[in-house]
Amino acid sequence: MILKTLQLGPMANFVYLIADDETKECAVVDPAWDVPAILRAVEQEGLRLARVLLTHNHPDHINGVAELLASADVPVHVHVEDAFALKPVQKNLRPAKSGDKARLGKLELTFLHTPGHTAGSQCFLVEDRVLTGDTLFIGACGRVDLPGSDPEKMYRSLKRLSQLPAKTLILPGHDYGEVPTATIEEERGRNRYLQAAAGGLGDFLALTGG
Repeated sequence: MILKTLQLGPMANFVYLIADDETKECAVVDPAWDVPAILRAVEQEGLRLARVLLTHNHPDHINGVAELLASADVPVHVHVEDAFALKPVQKNLRPAKSGDKARLGKLELTFLHTPGHTAGSQCFLVEDRVLTGDTLFIGACGRVDLPGSDPEKMYRSLKRLSQLPAKTLILPGHDYGEVPTATIEEERGRNRYLQAAAGGLGDFLALTGG
């Protein structure tokens, strides 16, 4: 697997390129802010853009989708509950549900519905990595006080993520932590939101103000 991380935009967004190292088929996760930089990275790595993967529909994660599609007419995978925000690129949409899969050459990606930050937030599992968008950050979790957010759903989503294999590497949607990545095991030991989600709902709601 080829994995390249770009930090772009005023909100320290992480945009990821994931590719099969044999076929060079590539997916861009959450293209935003600087599409020319994304396309340059694809070209520099010798990759072929095959898919767009969206963790959720907030503008800071999708504001480059239309521009990207003008250069590459590829499918856009967004959870069905967040698809309403992508109407301008409707013909490219592939509304997803939890458990759906997509391939990049020999690589298989599994879509995991993790609502809470938005109704259609989703994570992508690939090998020993999980791309978590704004569901799980290093040392924190996504906001649950926004329109469409739900702290009880976030609680269940974080509980689900906490049960992934210990060595699973978290690839979050923003560079908000002391380090850019960490394992599930490391976050179980220090992320108070993930720790609260492993306990009872009441503790988690008290922490988030839900």
